[in-house]
Amino acid sequence: MPFNSIFAWMMKKRIHQINLFKKNPLQVQEELFGNLIREGAKVTYGAINDFKMVGSYEDYRKNIPLQTYEGFKPWIERAMQGEKNLLWPDKTKWFAKSSGTTSRSKFIPVTKESLRDCHYNGGKDLLAMYYDNHTKRKLYNGKHLIVGGSAEVNKLSSDSYFGDLSAIIVKNLPWYIEARRTPSREITLMTDWEEKMEKMARSTIKEDVCIIAGVPSWTLILAHKVLEISGKSNLKEVWPNLELFMHGGVSFEPYKEEFKKLIPDDKMNYVQTYNASEGFFGIQDLVDSDEMLLMLDYGIFYEFIPMSSYDGVNSKTVLSLEEVEENVNYAMVITTNAGLWRYLLGDTIKFTNMLPFRFKITGRVNSFINTFGEELIVEQAELAIAEACKKTKSILKEYTGAPIFIERDSKGGHEWLIEFVTPPSSLELFGEVLDEYICTINSDYAAKRKGNMLLKKPVIHSLKTGTFDAWLMSKGKFGGQNKVPRLSNDRKILEEIIKFHTL
Repeated sequence: MPFNSIFAWMMKKRIHQINLFKKNPLQVQEELFGNLIREGAKVTYGAINDFKMVGSYEDYRKNIPLQTYEGFKPWIERAMQGEKNLLWPDKTKWFAKSSGTTSRSKFIPVTKESLRDCHYNGGKDLLAMYYDNHTKRKLYNGKHLIVGGSAEVNKLSSDSYFGDLSAIIVKNLPWYIEARRTPSREITLMTDWEEKMEKMARSTIKEDVCIIAGVPSWTLILAHKVLEISGKSNLKEVWPNLELFMHGGVSFEPYKEEFKKLIPDDKMNYVQTYNASEGFFGIQDLVDSDEMLLMLDYGIFYEFIPMSSYDGVNSKTVLSLEEVEENVNYAMVITTNAGLWRYLLGDTIKFTNMLPFRFKITGRVNSFINTFGEELIVEQAELAIAEACKKTKSILKEYTGAPIFIERDSKGGHEWLIEFVTPPSSLELFGEVLDEYICTINSDYAAKRKGNMLLKKPVIHSLKTGTFDAWLMSKGKFGGQNKVPRLSNDRKILEEIIKFHTL
């Protein structure tokens, strides 16, 4: 069967649809909004909130409350027990266990519509745009190595399940995608990550891998394991046809230089995605830019809260896509075909382009340091960490940062816990580069650092190998899609993690 010809035809057809929502983004969102409200009017949540009286977005904004996960939790728990027509028509059979780092897990509903129209379309669209940018590729000839998350699937009833989103996706993949995926489903669904990495490496070494998809930090671990077992010096010696790494979950900046060493090929391509258990939101569609295109026809209606006035569910200023501006930090609010209505996602973004709508992820609503008015956000921290790694020829695995509070005999500052794969020759130089780079991109931080008046120079700790993993394990969150909080405005997480360094 001429798979590449069929695949190319499907991709071209989809590119036409993507171009339509690029040109007419507001019309696409308006039509989608109407469809969502009509479906919502059929369920209990819609009846209680009088969706039948919602005739416009203004009605929706004025009368339907913003919600966090805690607000939806009672509804989701009832749906998990088998009740129908609560948040979305019919019965919801799948629930994605979130990869948050707190002890309380979230269970995000995944309907057949959100699985098909959102999560699967996201993966297909990434390849469609890649083909559009690189017209002579034949990716379907090779294997696609997927470094997924924890893949345990748990039964709630005879036809209802919960598990990591990657497990849900793998369990429901169409045959034509499953045929090209590696490793085997048996290995993919393993829950012991150390054993999984070993078996994944051994089983894929002899495959013709042309695509790798995964979180950068875990993909690096797999890559080093592959080289250790194979005895090769780089991944192109193992997989000569490797040409694409699809990454997401965390910023790629701190890992970029190490990937270039592992894959010494100027023709290697890196494409960023923005997806979560709640939905698939963005794809890097340009070759020469790390901006992502906001995907507008996946069954997700978007709203945005300026972070300057953010107050959780009590936020007064909530904007439609039509009302946003470039280079403003926004918290995302989503209404989805999985039954999440005006849901506070917890992520922050800024728009870099308005037609089409492109954006960058800037962090989390609760992931920042602003103890002294310095307003350090994750985006800035990622850039500074990447610069420090580059200047000191170091490679990191994980990091987190938190404030040092002012005491009687000492100034305030920032404290950083960093676990290196390759440590810098001078930790002091690493700290100097980090500090200087943040000063160049954050004037508030620079003002507080001037003359050590309020903030002293940052304190850097190089943690022993496995410290962050041990902390994640203690939270029951060890696995490929679990993330370490990058910044905190208090010291709780930092002090928890540093205890594992001293064990």
